[in-house]
Amino acid sequence: MSTHPHTATRRRPSAPARRAAARRRAVLRRRLALAVGAALLVAMAIVLVWPQFHHAVREITLPLRHEDIIRQQARDKGLDPALIAGVIYAESHFRDGQVSAAGAQGLMQLTPETARYIARKSGGVAFKIDDLGTPQVNIAYGAYYLRYLMKRYGDNENFALAAYNGGEGNVDRWIAKARAKDEALTIDAIPFAETRAYVTKVQDAQAEYRRTYRRELGL
Repeated sequence: MSTHPHTATRRRPSAPARRAAARRRAVLRRRLALAVGAALLVAMAIVLVWPQFHHAVREITLPLRHEDIIRQQARDKGLDPALIAGVIYAESHFRDGQVSAAGAQGLMQLTPETARYIARKSGGVAFKIDDLGTPQVNIAYGAYYLRYLMKRYGDNENFALAAYNGGEGNVDRWIAKARAKDEALTIDAIPFAETRAYVTKVQDAQAEYRRTYRRELGL
């Protein structure tokens, strides 16, 4: 009697079964190849489209236009171009033709009264209020006014921006009150929440423009 265990004989699959298995493997290989090909096409499309998509998103969230005028006016007025861009962002979001309920017009939202004052100071004898709808004039006048306010308040950006938003008379009173109490002339000395929010909005946008548009703004 043999002591070796009995080894069962494996049956070889039939020819139809082998062909069916081969077909299934071929189908799987084709599906895998199609999936890989589709993934590669999607990846290539993302690579090609991403710059345009990124630019479109940036234009919505942090738009920039008329950068050549901004650079020129910043250079002429000794201002940070990102600060001018930040003011335009806060005032009009770079939308031309904006007119506020108070009558402020254009990209930097200048009132006719302020514009006429700037025209007298800057020698703009041929100035007309309609000119505020022109980006070149609007940004030039806005930059002039911003530079004037910076000088008036000793390059204190907080109070220059507060005056741009809330008026010089208000800022003068806030400064006098802060000095009477021996308080620091910081943004906290501005009692109007709306004006404090405006100053913060401009300065936050200024920092973003410096980071995002260094080349365009000549920084």
